[in-house]
Amino acid sequence: MRICMIAAAFLVLPVLAACGSDSDTAPTVTQADIAKSLQDKGLDNAELANCAARIFVDQGISQAGLRALISDEYDTKAPDPETLGMSAEDADKARAASSRIAGECITGAVGSR
Repeated sequence: MRICMIAAAFLVLPVLAACGSDSDTAPTVTQADIAKSLQDKGLDNAELANCAARIFVDQGISQAGLRALISDEYDTKAPDPETLGMSAEDADKARAASSRIAGECITGAVGSR
């Protein structure tokens, strides 16, 4: 069970490793957009994707940071591990979100099976 939780946490990490536009005219990224991106990138559990997306939004990541989360720029190359392709503040919030996801979403998704 612990391996399953760790593996699920690592499925969320590629989304953190993306970089997006910081344009003010870009459309607003919603929780649904993030959940869909997580699922498109291989997270098969819709409940887990929705929970993770909610936490990313709740952490207060900027729209530029959220656009970075759903971008595919770093799907084939490694981002800077310090910034994850985001501002330093958004990267810190994304790391905090990952910790919350591991505690709140993965435990709940595994426990409900």
